[in-house]
Amino acid sequence: MGGAGGTERVGGTGSPEAARGPLPPKTAKDTVRARRPVAAALMLGMGLAAIDGTIVATAVPQIVGDLGGFSVFSWLFSGYLLAVTVTLPVYGKLSDTFGRKPVLIAGIILFLAGSVLCAAAWNMAALIAFRVVQGLGGGALQGTVQTIAADLYPLKERPKIQAKLSTVWATSSVAGPALGGLLAAYADWRWIFLVNLPIGAVALWLVARHLHEPARPRPAGRPRTDWAGALAVFATGALLLTALVQGGVAWPWFSAPSLGLLAATAALAALTVVIERRAAEPVIPGWVWRRRTIASVNLALGAMGLLMVAPTVFLPTYAQSVLGLGPIAAGFVLSAMTLSWPVAAALSDRVYNRIGFRRTAMIGMSGALLVLLCFQLLPFPGAAWHPALLMLLLGATLGLFQLPLIVGVQSTVGWTERGTTTASVLFCRQVGQSLGAALFGAVANGALASRLADAPVSGLPGDLDAVSHALQDTAALSAAATDYLRRSVDSAVDHVFAGAAGAAALALLVLVVLAPRRFPVLEEHENTPRTAQDAAGLDN
Repeated sequence: MGGAGGTERVGGTGSPEAARGPLPPKTAKDTVRARRPVAAALMLGMGLAAIDGTIVATAVPQIVGDLGGFSVFSWLFSGYLLAVTVTLPVYGKLSDTFGRKPVLIAGIILFLAGSVLCAAAWNMAALIAFRVVQGLGGGALQGTVQTIAADLYPLKERPKIQAKLSTVWATSSVAGPALGGLLAAYADWRWIFLVNLPIGAVALWLVARHLHEPARPRPAGRPRTDWAGALAVFATGALLLTALVQGGVAWPWFSAPSLGLLAATAALAALTVVIERRAAEPVIPGWVWRRRTIASVNLALGAMGLLMVAPTVFLPTYAQSVLGLGPIAAGFVLSAMTLSWPVAAALSDRVYNRIGFRRTAMIGMSGALLVLLCFQLLPFPGAAWHPALLMLLLGATLGLFQLPLIVGVQSTVGWTERGTTTASVLFCRQVGQSLGAALFGAVANGALASRLADAPVSGLPGDLDAVSHALQDTAALSAAATDYLRRSVDSAVDHVFAGAAGAAALALLVLVVLAPRRFPVLEEHENTPRTAQDAAGLDN
């Protein structure tokens, strides 16, 4: 299964049941009916994880006004991100060892407990700590939901559920800021966390009632859990992401805190490798990186996480500071990407069934590269539909890139390895996003500083955030200074999108050089245990 050759059998199942012909109509209906409540639970769980990353943003002024702590409020987001990212590989291994259901149930309960605690927070420090608790549950939700989706649906049908999950993620990401603003303005910011409770309760009941797992082969001995490895992975990831998130923000990049954190990360990473090599059941097994298919998909999706920072973080700044749009209109420009992404993902199976996973992903990323390069050609100041059109095209290309890789890599491993594989893919994508936020933040501020050094007037703000705030209220600026600042932001964002195009080229290079031409897809009867299909009524 290492990845060099192999036959990419995308269309058929190859199972003994398929050889006997199609299932009776009644059985097929029962299969679909059995899957519906579990699919609904997965969509609700994905919605919880997706909306929580954005719903807090618009309520920050109300939260800071009530609890204080303006200097550390960014940790409301950083703490959550840290907890989600560093726990993904841990939950992936636990789901392969003990089953998906207990991990998902524990994740939902932990997420809801964190939500209740956040709503009861008495100061900013407590709220940040409880956001970390939420993130510990969110890590289980993200990875396990994707893994169960692959368990439930055979290869031919997997794009359907993945497209539904993509739609939920996109809708929640767009609706989160609006809902957070409404609750903060007309109710109380604490309701931002309390609205999770009914959604989570329904998801928890559906999972407990309707998700049935296979009868696992009894191990020769007691299952071993690599808690030392899990702690090492958690500590290494936490230090790395802290360095990336806070570097250039809380302290300069080449200051003692940044260099100290990066040095400690390197030392812990080396220790983690030693622990994992000695562990009987490592959290991050060596085969994740020894198999060409998995390693190439991890790197390609890590590069995608890197480029995603450009539209999600810097496009709203561009829309407000350069185009002069309000926050809601700027959100609609970005939402164009979330409209085309799930549509392209849902239709991607028609492409990869014909030409394979790798070629489909290469077509998608080639298109994304062209779209990102086209951003440099937008006129100044331009109209709102210009970037909206580019985001529509970018969503379509990335939908054609991401889903075939996730579906393809999940189909190359057996049921007992799928949780670890899926978690490694999501972990690399999350790390790519964190690295991209740090890298492109430095690029934008560097480009802006270069422009401001030649500014026609003195006393102008010196970084991207300060310039964006100044352009929201231009009464204190002259017309010439306002125009110069807008052109400066335009130039800075152009540099970011050029960097994102470089990340797209890197992802394309990984697919061309490292990814096998054909993914070694397992037959369906190898990919999912017979007992798993029987237990859930999923024989389709």
